[in-house]
Amino acid sequence: MGEYTDMVKMVVLVRTDLGMKKGKLAVQTAHAVLGVYRKAKKAWPELVASWESEGEKKVTLKIGSQQELIDWRIWADSQGLTSYLVKDAGLTQLEPGTMTALAIGPAEPAKLKKTEQLQLL
Repeated sequence: MGEYTDMVKMVVLVRTDLGMKKGKLAVQTAHAVLGVYRKAKKAWPELVASWESEGEKKVTLKIGSQQELIDWRIWADSQGLTSYLVKDAGLTQLEPGTMTALAIGPAEPAKLKKTEQLQLL
């Protein structure tokens, strides 16, 4: 598993201010995970292989606003982390283009330490 010795993980930040129902929240999280996975698999295949072999650890965290989501996306980009921002299609509960979730990683835990200030969903 190469140089990645700590358990590699992914974090998913989900907006709680939108009042999404459980099913909608689950689907938005799934979109985020798949989106970032596809990007990371191309950019960091060895890291993703480690993540896969270690059980694909994911942590879901609460975000309270669109601006927070944007700020975390900027932070992830500034750290060189793979991220994927979900914008809803607007077919059910939300307006088209509503930013709902952001997945970051997979990455080594030390690189995601700042996200530990957020509450678990």
